Amino acid sequence: MRLYPETEPPDIAPLKPTVAYDSYWRFAAERQRVFFARMRGCRPPWSDDDIINEHKFTNAYRASDRVSQYLIRRVIYRDDLPATAEETFFRIILFKFFNKIETWELLEEAVGAITWKGYDFRRLDTILSRAMAAGRRVYSAAYIMPSAGSMGHERKHSNHLALLERMMRDSVPHKLTRATDMQHGFELLLRYPSLGDFLAYQYITDINYSEITQFSEMEFVVAGPGALDGISKCFTDTAGLNAPEIIRFMTDRQEAEFARLDLHFESLWGRRLQLIDCQNVFCELSKYARIRHPEITGISGRTRIKQKFRPSKEPIDYWYPPKWGINGKITER
Repeated sequence: MRLYPETEPPDIAPLKPTVAYDSYWRFAAERQRVFFARMRGCRPPWSDDDIINEHKFTNAYRASDRVSQYLIRRVIYRDDLPATAEETFFRIILFKFFNKIETWELLEEAVGAITWKGYDFRRLDTILSRAMAAGRRVYSAAYIMPSAGSMGHERKHSNHLALLERMMRDSVPHKLTRATDMQHGFELLLRYPSLGDFLAYQYITDINYSEITQFSEMEFVVAGPGALDGISKCFTDTAGLNAPEIIRFMTDRQEAEFARLDLHFESLWGRRLQLIDCQNVFCELSKYARIRHPEITGISGRTRIKQKFRPSKEPIDYWYPPKWGINGKITER
């Protein structure tokens, strides 16, 4: 069942949009509507769009996803753990290398308070090795994590622990506190083995949820492989604009496009979609269009959405970086 009839794309010359361009905005509005419906305790199905009901998609806002929420609430902002830049950075990168809630909880259960001061490579390495020997997956499948083999260990997780040690000894946390903008912070991370453009951008976004940095999410963006595919499905001609410029174009036009399509987009308590969010929506549109617009092949050539949607039984008590100033609005609602 299709929620919306297909319409002719708008005239935004010299850009040449496809029918998937309007689907981008409709997907964003509908996915956000589902977010609030679930948050308010409505019973499923949460959408009239069978594609969204049946398949797994991230939220319109990156910070609303379950793993990001866990990172913010259970890793970064912890009253029982040190809040220094050094310790906060250590926790963020340790969590993000694996990007899996179960792995963090495995380590926390085994060692107690996870701190750089109390860090022991052999202990963490042994815990992870035993977990893998028992058949447990310690890495998330959300995106491919390179092995960082140049760190000299046979096992991927060992290399990542060693890489984290190097970053700590290079005083990366303190360098980040002095970074002039988000791109500067991104470039600091990009110097390290296995951290290409995509991961460095994701990590600087995660670090920026903390008080280590005070960047705006409107400063800088890097398009991942999924977003590049989504852009290729939304435009037959980008008029010479590169991927970051297209993402900024979409971010700037959001209110006008929602109004043009008569869509009610309920923002994140007044917070507009930021560059990172519009980048993510392109990634999700890449998947959504495989079913909605199978005639548009994009650059990946993929035709199926692998992951089916299975709602978690554990509710999320949504909470965002305090510097965003929206947590009081959640409580009021």
